[in-house]
Amino acid sequence: MSPPPPGLDDPEQAAFAWARFRTLMAWMTVAAAVAVGGSMIALAEVYGPLNWATMLGVIGGIGGMVMLTGALMGLVFLSSGTGHDEDVDRRP
Repeated sequence: MSPPPPGLDDPEQAAFAWARFRTLMAWMTVAAAVAVGGSMIALAEVYGPLNWATMLGVIGGIGGMVMLTGALMGLVFLSSGTGHDEDVDRRP
Protein backbone atom coordinates (compact mmCIF):
# COMPACT_ATOMS: atom_id res chain seq x y z
CA MET A 1 0.00 0.00 0.00
CA SER A 2 1.41 3.40 -0.93
CA PRO A 3 1.66 6.18 1.64
CA PRO A 4 -0.95 8.98 1.46
CA PRO A 5 0.01 11.91 -0.75
CA PRO A 6 1.70 14.77 1.11
CA GLY A 7 0.20 18.12 1.99
CA LEU A 8 -2.89 19.37 0.24
CA ASP A 9 -2.84 16.39 -2.13
CA ASP A 10 -4.21 14.31 0.75
CA PRO A 11 -8.00 14.99 0.84
CA GLU A 12 -8.29 14.62 4.63
CA GLN A 13 -5.39 16.92 5.35
CA ALA A 14 -6.63 19.41 2.75
CA ALA A 15 -10.10 19.47 4.29
CA PHE A 16 -8.62 20.08 7.74
CA ALA A 17 -6.26 22.81 6.48
CA TRP A 18 -8.95 24.66 4.53
CA ALA A 19 -11.37 24.43 7.48
CA ARG A 20 -8.69 25.97 9.71
CA PHE A 21 -8.16 28.72 7.10
CA ARG A 22 -11.91 29.46 6.96
CA THR A 23 -12.01 29.64 10.77
CA LEU A 24 -9.12 32.10 10.76
CA MET A 25 -10.89 34.21 8.13
CA ALA A 26 -14.09 34.21 10.18
CA TRP A 27 -12.19 35.57 13.17
CA MET A 28 -10.46 38.14 10.96
CA THR A 29 -13.88 39.27 9.70
CA VAL A 30 -14.91 39.89 13.31
CA ALA A 31 -11.64 41.75 13.93
CA ALA A 32 -12.17 43.85 10.79
CA ALA A 33 -15.72 44.74 11.87
CA VAL A 34 -14.48 45.78 15.32
CA ALA A 35 -11.65 47.85 13.80
CA VAL A 36 -14.00 49.56 11.36
CA GLY A 37 -16.60 50.22 14.06
CA GLY A 38 -14.02 51.63 16.44
CA SER A 39 -12.56 53.83 13.72
CA MET A 40 -15.99 55.13 12.73
CA ILE A 41 -16.79 56.00 16.35
CA ALA A 42 -13.43 57.73 16.84
CA LEU A 43 -13.76 59.70 13.59
CA ALA A 44 -17.34 60.71 14.41
CA GLU A 45 -16.21 61.94 17.84
CA VAL A 46 -13.40 64.01 16.37
CA TYR A 47 -15.00 65.32 13.15
CA GLY A 48 -18.73 65.08 13.83
CA PRO A 49 -21.18 63.32 11.49
CA LEU A 50 -19.40 61.46 8.71
CA ASN A 51 -20.17 61.70 5.03
CA TRP A 52 -21.10 58.44 3.25
CA ALA A 53 -17.92 58.66 1.16
CA THR A 54 -15.85 58.84 4.35
CA MET A 55 -17.63 55.80 5.75
CA LEU A 56 -17.03 53.83 2.55
CA GLY A 57 -13.38 54.86 2.62
CA VAL A 58 -12.98 53.70 6.21
CA ILE A 59 -14.72 50.40 5.46
CA GLY A 60 -12.63 49.80 2.35
CA GLY A 61 -9.35 51.02 3.78
CA ILE A 62 -9.32 49.64 7.29
CA GLY A 63 -11.62 46.66 6.71
CA GLY A 64 -9.86 45.72 3.49
CA MET A 65 -6.43 46.01 5.09
CA VAL A 66 -7.38 43.79 8.03
CA MET A 67 -8.98 41.18 5.75
CA LEU A 68 -6.07 41.15 3.30
CA THR A 69 -3.58 40.82 6.14
CA GLY A 70 -5.59 37.93 7.58
CA ALA A 71 -5.86 36.19 4.22
CA LEU A 72 -2.13 36.42 3.50
CA MET A 73 -1.20 35.33 7.02
CA GLY A 74 -3.67 32.44 6.80
CA LEU A 75 -2.20 31.28 3.50
CA VAL A 76 1.29 31.33 5.04
CA PHE A 77 0.01 29.16 7.90
CA LEU A 78 -1.75 26.87 5.40
CA SER A 79 1.42 26.46 3.35
CA SER A 80 3.61 25.83 6.36
CA GLY A 81 1.16 23.54 8.13
CA THR A 82 0.64 21.24 5.14
CA GLY A 83 4.30 20.75 4.28
CA HIS A 84 4.37 22.81 1.09
CA ASP A 85 7.29 24.84 2.41
CA GLU A 86 9.36 21.69 2.86
CA ASP A 87 8.44 20.51 -0.66
CA VAL A 88 10.10 23.60 -2.09
CA ASP A 89 13.35 22.81 -0.28
CA ARG A 90 13.48 19.28 -1.70
CA ARG A 91 15.11 19.40 -5.09
CA PRO A 92 15.01 16.35 -7.38
